[in-house]
Amino acid sequence: MEYRDYYEILGVPRSASQADVKKAFRKLARAHHPDRNPGDKAAEKRFKDVNEANAVLSDPEKRKQYDTLGANWDQFQGAGGGRGGADPFGPGGPFAGFGGGGGAGGAGGTRYEFRTAGAGDAGFSDFFRMFFTGAAAGAQAGRATSGGGARGQAGGGTSFADVLSEMGRSGSGPGAPGAGRRGAGAAPKAPAADGASRGEIEAPADLTLEEAFHGTQRLVEVEGKRYEVSLPRGVDTGSRIRLSGKGPGGRDVVVTVRVRAHDVYQRRGADLERELPVTLREALLGAEVPVATLKGRILLTIPAGTQGGRTFRLKGQGMPTIKDGGTGDLYVKVRVVLPASMSDPARDAAKAFLDLVDQSDPRVTS
Repeated sequence: MEYRDYYEILGVPRSASQADVKKAFRKLARAHHPDRNPGDKAAEKRFKDVNEANAVLSDPEKRKQYDTLGANWDQFQGAGGGRGGADPFGPGGPFAGFGGGGGAGGAGGTRYEFRTAGAGDAGFSDFFRMFFTGAAAGAQAGRATSGGGARGQAGGGTSFADVLSEMGRSGSGPGAPGAGRRGAGAAPKAPAADGASRGEIEAPADLTLEEAFHGTQRLVEVEGKRYEVSLPRGVDTGSRIRLSGKGPGGRDVVVTVRVRAHDVYQRRGADLERELPVTLREALLGAEVPVATLKGRILLTIPAGTQGGRTFRLKGQGMPTIKDGGTGDLYVKVRVVLPASMSDPARDAAKAFLDLVDQSDPRVTS
């Protein structure tokens, strides 16, 4: 499996700020977007690579995990993980015994399937899936193994903290320094909730808005057993995925979803809202302005004379809906940005222009 240098993919140094990462991603995503390169397979692959790199480097927690991995990659390769076609989770591999590839074996190694609709991380590389979804390359998503798992755990997947532990770094795996403390990439451990008396154990799952849009997987841990659960497209805060009778003692495991707030979009059910900054020229004379959506970039026609605060409805550009398979809308609110400074000639020209404009006092109501 090939190591992926996400910094090189985005063309930024390892010391790059989050703002630099965001700027580089936007520039490359615009350049390689399929809408601008129809039929260009190379551009399509480059676009996917850029999105994958951004998914890691724009997330502080994932970036921290990735940087820790990078410092130990030579050790990973020397242990056999860097050989072409080698299974790092197989016999003799640096992560052997973690159950990511082979799962549990022998008596008691029963597998359960927990599947829901959703694209998950299918568009990402094996490298990404191994280290950021808790499953080795090629492992089937939506599987959990109970009983007989490696090191006494259910072998439904390998957390990043386990990987670091096996490499001699801090983590939650057995024998790691500070064992018993939760590592940065460890699966969230669910305490028994009040619902346990009713046969339920709750396990939290925090998602980004992008993950809720595309669907994803989460590895949750309940009383020493791990479950990799598929979360369908369109889940929202409060959504519950029930694993009936699969918990300890035959109790139900209920995965409760919380979608984190987004810097750009506000969610209202299946609809999304966002602001769109436009220049004075664009608002006065009209223009086609690019708008980023969770589906990709589109061009929005701004009519001449558009007022600040005007809202445009982009049908079908919102969140997927689980029940009927539909899609909400995106509401784009225009914010006119005036020039911060003007030269003397520009000021004179502006005065001449405004003298020609017949505009009534907007503060006077009829």
